[in-house]
Amino acid sequence: MIPNTSWPFPEGPASLRLAAWEKEPDVIVSLYEDKVELDLLAGQLSCACSGRLAPWGHARPRVVRHQDGHHVSSRPRRVICTSCRRTHVLVPPASLPRRRDAIETVGAALLKAAGGHGHRVIADQLGLPPSTVRNWLRRARRRAEHLRGQAVRALFALGAEVRDTEPRATPLADAVEALGLAASAVVRRFGWTGTSPWRIIAAISGGLLLALLPGG
Repeated sequence: MIPNTSWPFPEGPASLRLAAWEKEPDVIVSLYEDKVELDLLAGQLSCACSGRLAPWGHARPRVVRHQDGHHVSSRPRRVICTSCRRTHVLVPPASLPRRRDAIETVGAALLKAAGGHGHRVIADQLGLPPSTVRNWLRRARRRAEHLRGQAVRALFALGAEVRDTEPRATPLADAVEALGLAASAVVRRFGWTGTSPWRIIAAISGGLLLALLPGG
């Protein structure tokens, strides 16, 4: 994960781009949508190939369901690289690609699962269909080692102390702990005390918190 072109972060990055740590650079997680739009129009956002990103319309409208029951509709900005011509989507910070529920809802489910709760109990507590939560947890468990690795690399890139921690009961619990430490390091580095930690975690994971690993 890098902001625009390279680590370390410039002060207060508005977007975090998936690049060197993944091979799917189609998603850019925008933490501050208004600033990202200004940066885009000013030609200050770049592709993984270092080409300049330019506006390219919008993606399909999407509705995100939040924990308190309200729904927010948006049309994510689509951009194109003026060099390689690859298109990208600027993902709003409250959501994950192809997911209906807000990142905080997904995060709450992962925290409960890391604490040992099963998908049915979590679904009942969050007021969600059991099949939805089961799918989230299945994806996150398959991706757990990868997510933990992303978190550790983020800690190193931020210059944060990477301390040994006691192994948790499951790889998912290890991953959730590491992601939390990485999000805390971002907050300390930039003073983002009012930013949801799960939105930072979504950025650290490049918006792919629940994505399939290569090869399924």
